[in-house]
Amino acid sequence: MPRYRLTLEYDGGPYCGFQAQAALPTVQASLERAVAAFCGEIVRVHAAGRTDTGVHATGQAAHIDLAKHWPAETVRNALNAHLRPEPIVVLAAEVAPEGWHARFSATERRYRYRILNRASPPGLDRGHVWHVKAPLDAGAMHAAAQALVGLHDFTTFRDVACQAKSPVKTLDVASVARVGEEVVLVFEARSFLHRQVRSMTGSLTEVGLGRWTAADLAAALQAKDRKACGAVAPAEGLYLTGVSYGGEGKFRPLSGPNVAK
Repeated sequence: MPRYRLTLEYDGGPYCGFQAQAALPTVQASLERAVAAFCGEIVRVHAAGRTDTGVHATGQAAHIDLAKHWPAETVRNALNAHLRPEPIVVLAAEVAPEGWHARFSATERRYRYRILNRASPPGLDRGHVWHVKAPLDAGAMHAAAQALVGLHDFTTFRDVACQAKSPVKTLDVASVARVGEEVVLVFEARSFLHRQVRSMTGSLTEVGLGRWTAADLAAALQAKDRKACGAVAPAEGLYLTGVSYGGEGKFRPLSGPNVAK
């Protein structure tokens, strides 16, 4: 039974997250309907990250197991045809190696958070950025974010409904930079706690606004107390932008004879 690796892009706005839920629109449910429409098979789509309600993706990784061998290009094109007009796209497909799993084989995940930092609200990007009117000091945010890098107990930045067995995670990258009118935050780790990125972003924004110092952020982390977290940033500015797998380098582009782009 061949396994197909998929790279997905989607607008999370219309969906109640990735994971299928009874009677609610989800990315997983839409993909599974597209597979059934394409080849008549009822399958489970497995993803590298179960993005929350309203969270977007430009590099989500997923896989499906099909009974029949299809060219990767056929799988990609057929799924895209049956997904229309929904805002979900299969960017690439390939036959996965033996034993590969979209979730459990992942060695790194990258998230990006976009803050539109100007007086006027978004027009074209409404629903895709967090609008913060007051000026943000991106340099101060970046400097403060370095306290989050490394192995820590992230209880402060963990949602109360998180089902992870442990709050201890290793954050490999925490970067903040101004790009024109946007302040862009990038986080990389093997795995994240529920709403960890949005929680860290909200607290770093307090630093950018001058309400917190870098020492305040470090103290919040050390408190290991959810009450010490700043306001959680909204879902609309968050994107899952890449998933890395051991042996292929960080966030490699899909390529090769078995890949449909």
